[in-house]
This record gives sequence, structure tokens and C-alpha cells, in this order.
Amino acid sequence: MIRIILADDHPVVREGLRAMLSAEPDLDVVADASSGPQAEALAAALRPDIVLMDLRMPGGGGVDSIVRMSAAGLPCRVIVLTTYETDRDILRAVEAGAAGYLLKDLPRSELADAVRAAARGETVLAPSVAARLVDQLRTKPERPRLSVREVAVLQLVAEGCTNAEIGRRLYIGSRP
Repeated sequence: MIRIILADDHPVVREGLRAMLSAEPDLDVVADASSGPQAEALAAALRPDIVLMDLRMPGGGGVDSIVRMSAAGLPCRVIVLTTYETDRDILRAVEAGAAGYLLKDLPRSELADAVRAAARGETVLAPSVAARLVDQLRTKPERPRLSVREVAVLQLVAEGCTNAEIGRRLYIGSRP
């Protein structure tokens, strides 16, 4: 059985998700929460396999909760289930540690399959979300890399060397 916590601020959404997922013989909704902090507390107490988390909820949103659950070492995998698909929301959720990012317009069978895939350790993304992530990677400028010399200088700074000492060790002359 895959154990699930639902986190959404709308009771009708939680009830609908519970009904949809409970119809699957291998999925068990063990609790639901109306805020991120409430989902965190339930996840710590119940140790579910999956948390389906809305992004924006009064009392605490999904991304902050994902960060805190990861930092706490909770073993559950969090799937964002939302209506928002902006680049910023997607990147923040994925960087926070979300195992997936799905949109609320998907059919029950696809949601159930995504929950199963995430429980197996796979990443699950709505096709439009995957496309946005790929576009971000293609257009994102490459981060500047440090040269070997710059790394050497930083290492000596970290050791507490003065500018004069760094110059002597690396054979760098000082300017008058």
C-alpha cells in the first residue's frame, strides 16, 4: 500500500482527491491537511510515502514545507499538485526537493500512476512543466566558473593568509 497525505486549502479538492485515490486498490489516503505546516506535522507523525502538496495555501505554502520536510529528513516524497505553472513556481518547487510537479487538470488514472511512479523513486512532471524546465535549461546562461588560479587564491584566503602572503606563495607581484 502506498500511503498518502493530501495538502490543499480547499476542502472540496481534498475530498475529491481522497475519493479518486481511494478508488485505487494500492493507494491509501491516511490524512489530509489544509496548510503546509499541518502537512509537515502529519508527515512527521504518520511517515507517509507521498505528500500531494498544493503550492499556495493560507498559513504556509508548499515550497517552504518541502524545504522543511527535506531538512527534517522525512522520507516521504512530495508531489506538487497545483494550478500554477509559472517558471518561478516550478523552479522553486524542484529546487526545494519536490519529486514531482503536476497540474490539477490531469485525469484520475494519470494521477494514480504518477503517485505510484513517485513512490518508486521516479520524478513525475506534467508534460507542460517538463517542457518549461527544458526551456529554462536551454536559455539559462552558464554560471561563470573559477580558474585554477582563482581557486588557489580562495584556498589561501580561507586559510587566513594576508594579501602579501598570497602574493609570495603564488608568485604574484603587488601593484604600487
